[in-house]
Amino acid sequence: MKLATLKDGSRDGQLMVVARDLKTAVIVAHIAPTMQNLLDSWAFMAPQCEDVYVQLNQGRAANSFDFDPRNCMAPLPRAFQFADGSAYVDYVELLCRARAAEMPELFWAEPLIHQAAGDDFIGPCDPVVVADQSWGIDLEAEIAVILDDVSAGSKPAQVAEKIRLLMLMNDVSLRELIPQEMIKGFGFLNSKPACSFSPVAVTPDELGEAWNKGKIDLSLRSSVNGKLLGQPNAATDMTFNFPQLGAHLCKTRNLRAGTILGSGTVFNKAGTKGQSSLFGLRAQETLDGAALTPYLQWGDQIKIDMLDKHGKSIFGAIEQQICDHG
Repeated sequence: MKLATLKDGSRDGQLMVVARDLKTAVIVAHIAPTMQNLLDSWAFMAPQCEDVYVQLNQGRAANSFDFDPRNCMAPLPRAFQFADGSAYVDYVELLCRARAAEMPELFWAEPLIHQAAGDDFIGPCDPVVVADQSWGIDLEAEIAVILDDVSAGSKPAQVAEKIRLLMLMNDVSLRELIPQEMIKGFGFLNSKPACSFSPVAVTPDELGEAWNKGKIDLSLRSSVNGKLLGQPNAATDMTFNFPQLGAHLCKTRNLRAGTILGSGTVFNKAGTKGQSSLFGLRAQETLDGAALTPYLQWGDQIKIDMLDKHGKSIFGAIEQQICDHG
C-alpha cells in the first residue's frame, strides 16, 4: 500500500491512498483523517485503506483524482519522535579518515543514533529555506521507517514486526555550523534544520524481494542540478539494519506509533556508486588531495529517488530547490 498526505492548509493535512503507479489517489478521511490517526489504529484502519488501494489500482475507486507530489506534505507532517542513525559505519569511517581522526571501535558494535526535531517537516517538492549560504548547505539521502508502538527492551525481531511504512529522506545539514555545536557536547541543534521526505510512504510488502532482512536492496539515487551525485545500494554495507536500529532506540523507553527512524547517509564502501551527500564527496576529495566541490547554494536543485527493477519510481521523488526565503 502507498500513502501520502494532501496539503489542505492545516498542520496535518489529509490522508490519501496513492496508486502503485503514482498516477492517481483518493482521500480516505472517512477511514482516517490523517496519517497519525491511521498509525494510532493501524490494526483496524490499515485493512480498510488496503481495500481502497486495491480498488484504486483496479481503476474502481470512487472520487479518485490525479496525484501530484507538489500538493503533498511529508507523509507524516510532524512526528512525536524522530531519531536519525548512522547505520553505514563505513561512511563514518570515511569522514574520520578525512579529518585524520581515529574512529572508536564501539561504532562497529553499537548503532549511532541522535535525537532529531520532528515538529516540522518539509514537503517533498517544497523549497529548502536557508538564510545564509555560508552555513554549508548539504543534502543527505537516506531511508526512513515509521514504527508502530514498540515496547521498551524489544529485540530486533520484535521491532521488525512493528515497521509499518518506509520513506526516502533528505536530512538537510548545515556543515559549517556542526563543528561548534559538537564542541559543546550536546549534539546537533541549529545545524540540523527541518528535513524532508518522499511524497509517499509505502508498506514493506510493496518492495517485494527488495525488502530483505530489514534493508532495502535497491539503489538510492541523488543528484544536484541534474548531475548524478550517487546511486549506492541501500542494503550493501548497511552495518545495522532497521530492526537493529529500532532495538537500540527502544533499549530504555517505549516508542509510540508514528516514531520516525532514519538510516543515516546511504553509502557503499567501494565508492564506485558515488555519494549521498556533498560532505561525503568532499571527504573523499580531501583524501585525494583537496576538497573542491562546493556546498549547495541558493537556486540549486536536488533530487532523491529510488526505482524498482522495472525502472519505476517507488516512493516518488524528493525534488527541491535551495532558497533564501519561502
